[in-house]
Amino acid sequence: MNIGRGVWALVRVGTALLIVAAVLAQARVTISGAADAGRDMATTVVNFFSFFTILSNAASVVVLAWAGAWLWRTREAAEAREPRTMASALASVTAYMLVTGVVYNTLLRGIELPQGTTVLWANEVLHVVGPLVLLLDLLLAPGRRGMRWSAVGAVLLFPIVWVVYTLVRGPWVTNPVTGASSWYPYPFLDPGNPALQPGGYAGVALYVVGIALLIGGVAAAVVAVGRRRAVGGDVDRAVTAG
Repeated sequence: MNIGRGVWALVRVGTALLIVAAVLAQARVTISGAADAGRDMATTVVNFFSFFTILSNAASVVVLAWAGAWLWRTREAAEAREPRTMASALASVTAYMLVTGVVYNTLLRGIELPQGTTVLWANEVLHVVGPLVLLLDLLLAPGRRGMRWSAVGAVLLFPIVWVVYTLVRGPWVTNPVTGASSWYPYPFLDPGNPALQPGGYAGVALYVVGIALLIGGVAAAVVAVGRRRAVGGDVDRAVTAG
């Protein structure tokens, strides 16, 4: 299936704008709700931007806008392939968004939240629409570059830093909603969660290892698709424009 470079450029930029709207809509409800309830605003804002979902979607906005602009500039150059840095960034956000979609829809979708705290359409954009568009981008977008397998390691760097940040910060943050003496963005990262089996950090470690393997597997699949789509099997040597 051949989709024109100009059309796919618009898909990328349009998706970036939709994600921006979803993040801002959810941020407005979260922050205004905290203000109305007299909660600590600084903690609320930092917590909002500590969710892997928000960070991966924000990164996707930047990369999709960048990649969309590049496609538009090179829309007449049918053989142009993404710059290496752009290809690495696309592989990373694609892996993060696919994992976000899988984890949310398998582990978190059934968890009830206080009424009025979630913007339903924005939630679907961040957890379903965004991941699906990036999957289609991987499979269909023109100009994708085949990458070396070492790119998988680069994809894993940000999730590792995020997990370390989350586990170090968590015990030092008072939950602004419940008043609990710790705050974690997801229940499977909270060592105090009684539902964890085994309990404590052993249970957290199992989830972290499982998700790391998932991210690594998805990253490997993303790289494999890119290599397969590379023109003539030419990995990381294709013509670059821009």
